[in-house]
Amino acid sequence: MDLEDPNYAYMFGFLQADGHLAKGAGQKGRLTVEINARDIAILREFQRLTPYNSSISERTRSTNFAGTHHSATWTLCSLEARTRLNELGLPYGRKSKKITPPRVEFSRRDYLRGVIDADGSVGYTSQGLPFISLTTASTAIVAYLCFYTRKMTGSERSPRRNQRDGIYNIMYITEAAQALTAHLYYPGCLSLKRKQAAADSVANWVRPTGSKPRPPRIKWTCEMDRILLAAPTIAHAAAELNYSQSACQVRRWKLLHGLVPLPN
Repeated sequence: MDLEDPNYAYMFGFLQADGHLAKGAGQKGRLTVEINARDIAILREFQRLTPYNSSISERTRSTNFAGTHHSATWTLCSLEARTRLNELGLPYGRKSKKITPPRVEFSRRDYLRGVIDADGSVGYTSQGLPFISLTTASTAIVAYLCFYTRKMTGSERSPRRNQRDGIYNIMYITEAAQALTAHLYYPGCLSLKRKQAAADSVANWVRPTGSKPRPPRIKWTCEMDRILLAAPTIAHAAAELNYSQSACQVRRWKLLHGLVPLPN
């Protein structure tokens, strides 16, 4: 499983997010991946890529979220295959917070596409804006996505766990989403067909006439904070810093209320 190969990099990202390694007695154990049966084609691709005996089964059951749920499960028992996956960074047992990007050379965009296909979304918001998002419990994974996207699009995010369940929900919209989606979901890549179709749709999005992109996030420095605090009024500070009064007012409020550190 050479992770510099785009197909294996994608597969490994998908398995980290949606797969489960379980140990049994002695050398027994298994890798399982259970997904909605509509996406069974990707499991068949994984089976084709894997030079060990494996099986794909289907079942229909009742869940808390739907009256009936039709799922497909890929099962791989080979000790050699499980050992390789574990060495690359797929832990046994509960793994949601422990997974990290591979420590060997790997095809980065294909790996991230695998993670997003398993635990993310691509499409349009209720306002008709294109987006790409990821939901994960792993600090390392969300940090890597933010780092990679910042280098590629210039769009910055400061991910934080939500208070309800401690999960990260990171989202990019409009031009940043369009650029990232086009980069990850390139023609002919291995991916879920429905997300590839959504990515193709996002690639064709055009910003509505009269709609302006959101200005880039301000990178406040200590010197800018000193100017903001020393100015006699918000209007004076905004004129000197060449930013809007509303942005300066919010930053000053955060400084005065201890939400961000005061300049040295």
